[in-house]
Amino acid sequence: MEIVGRLTADAVTRIVQGDKKVVVFSLAVNDSFRSGEERREVTKFFECSYWRNEGIAEYLKKGGLVQIYGRVGVNAYIGRDGEAKGVLTFHVSEIKLFGGVCLYLYLNSG
Repeated sequence: MEIVGRLTADAVTRIVQGDKKVVVFSLAVNDSFRSGEERREVTKFFECSYWRNEGIAEYLKKGGLVQIYGRVGVNAYIGRDGEAKGVLTFHVSEIKLFGGVCLYLYLNSG
């Protein structure tokens, strides 16, 4: 799957399972549609993880526009209020960064 959106904060590199590094970031994706005569806009948020190369984190800054490829998922949980909640997740396999000049990074090494 492919989505395009803006980073809601700077990416963070975390160490998990002792020595594995993962880059995590949140992406806001805007969608618009018509409901009768009215045009509506909805923003979806994805919690993303990228395991291939932690060097990309320094380029993933708040407000940056990115195109990502990978697998979408959902994590369900019970909130503090006792209500069922869900978080959209995205396991990223490829990242394309956009800026003043289109910068393409396909980081395939780990």
